[in-house]
Amino acid sequence: MNDKNNAVPGAPWWKFGHVWLVLAGPIIVVIAGFVTLYLAVSRPDPVVSEDYYRKGIEINKTLEADPASLAPAVQARNHAATGAPAPARPADKP
Repeated sequence: MNDKNNAVPGAPWWKFGHVWLVLAGPIIVVIAGFVTLYLAVSRPDPVVSEDYYRKGIEINKTLEADPASLAPAVQARNHAATGAPAPARPADKP
């Protein structure tokens, strides 16, 4: 018996569910890409202020004025660089 002679013409490709299952992933990704593009174009990030460098210098000057505020950062930097245990902190007095 020859199956080629008895073959029934198949349905169009879009009537098979497996085809849509395979195509659904790339179609969703393309749609998500266009949504992302729309959001990126319609809602731009705010620009950094023109005098950001001057503001940073002012912040550094205020930090240098009070060296005690930098003490934890300096201790952490030194601990990370040497690997030595951090010194014990004195107990706060009420």
